[in-house]
Amino acid sequence: MALLILGVLEWSFVHWLKRLAPGLRASLSARMGDASNGVIAFLLVLSVVLMVIGYRQMDFIPVWEPPSFFRHINNLLMLLAFYCFGASARKTDRVWLGTKLRHPQLTGFIIWAVAHLLVNGDLASLILFGGLLGWAVISIIMINRATGPWTPPPQAPVKSEIVLVVITLVLFSIVAVVHTLLGYSPFGG
Repeated sequence: MALLILGVLEWSFVHWLKRLAPGLRASLSARMGDASNGVIAFLLVLSVVLMVIGYRQMDFIPVWEPPSFFRHINNLLMLLAFYCFGASARKTDRVWLGTKLRHPQLTGFIIWAVAHLLVNGDLASLILFGGLLGWAVISIIMINRATGPWTPPPQAPVKSEIVLVVITLVLFSIVAVVHTLLGYSPFGG
């Protein structure tokens, strides 16, 4: 359990570093130059490794039994999560949803975490997905406080919307296959 919690905390604090300690992040960049980005990337990869190892090592401790129909809700939410995450891909203009959401990537992350909390009722899952859900919500609050009011970007052409829908469906299919190969079929059975 300790590795899992450490991984979630490391992921959170490394992402929050520039908001919680802007002087430290600036000092690191001044001393190390571009290498500081490598250090940050290494710490983030390490946090993912800690989360994966910690999650896999934890005993299965049931907290609640999710109803079987939650799988269908999970799948719909995952489609929405991929779409939201991709809605931030363009810098100058955004697909329709990207013009409505200030933080489409973090919103997609929140939807991903909620979807996984719906279908996983064990303690390890509650720590992992609940912790990452908390990170994403707090990140949105911190960014909004630091940056002030938001002006929605202009809407991208319809072609961009179609491309994002296709990418979303392809990504969802790939992730479903990977989950199935790992023994976690998202479609039941």
